[in-house]
Amino acid sequence: MTPLISIVIPCYNHGHYLREALDSITIIKHTSVEVIIVNDGSTDQNTLAILKSLALEGYTIINQINQGLGKTRNNGIKRARGKYILPLDADNKLLSAYLHTGVKYLEEHPEIAVVYSDAFYYGDKQGYIPVKDFNLQQLITGNFIDACALFRKSAWEDVGGYDENMPFMGVEDWEFWLNLSFNGYIFYHISEPGFYYRVSNNSMIKKDTSPNFNLLKNYIEKKHSYYINYNAPAVYMSEKFKASPLVFLLKMILLTYFPSKYKELIGRRKIKRL
Repeated sequence: MTPLISIVIPCYNHGHYLREALDSITIIKHTSVEVIIVNDGSTDQNTLAILKSLALEGYTIINQINQGLGKTRNNGIKRARGKYILPLDADNKLLSAYLHTGVKYLEEHPEIAVVYSDAFYYGDKQGYIPVKDFNLQQLITGNFIDACALFRKSAWEDVGGYDENMPFMGVEDWEFWLNLSFNGYIFYHISEPGFYYRVSNNSMIKKDTSPNFNLLKNYIEKKHSYYINYNAPAVYMSEKFKASPLVFLLKMILLTYFPSKYKELIGRRKIKRL
């Protein structure tokens, strides 16, 4: 049976957290889930022993030399058979309703490509993380969507997956969400917690993102300069109009006066997005 959802867990020396992450998936009892764990060149003996044990239990383990987060996620997703992908960090945990709610929404709304949620902090810091509704201008300014979001594998394939050429780790998710957005994919925010986000002093985000953030931001701005340019929307619309004036006007009428029909036709692949 082909799974509906593939949960991809990158793991680098986080074996001591893996069981908690896997237990949070097990209690969800979704009937169509596969779990793929990608061992990104772990050197910790405890982690290696746990991964070996999990392989004997039937979990899919991909072993590789250390390649970084972007390539590690891509390698896991390449092996995934599910229609929907959910990346889960090895030190985080899912809440029981997240998969059901997210998949139900994606199934009922084919025009939506990504579903993301709020979260709870846990670990060294506890609390609630409210997340913004989707806004591309705010996303360009800075990332507010965690990796733990459900998205269509077809969308991941269309944009070429996570960027594997970044000079440093830390903003793979941000670049991926921007890439999807710039390619016309639509996001939906579930305004309730979908997972637990572990906060610790050894967090990869703290350790790898901050010192190199400006360099990474410059990399993203250069890569997506056409879209991040303030004049890009006007230029884009002008080019669309010149290419096919009648089709452009019909789509604008649909989008403005019949948005539901516009989304329906996109979902059914009868028309392409403006």
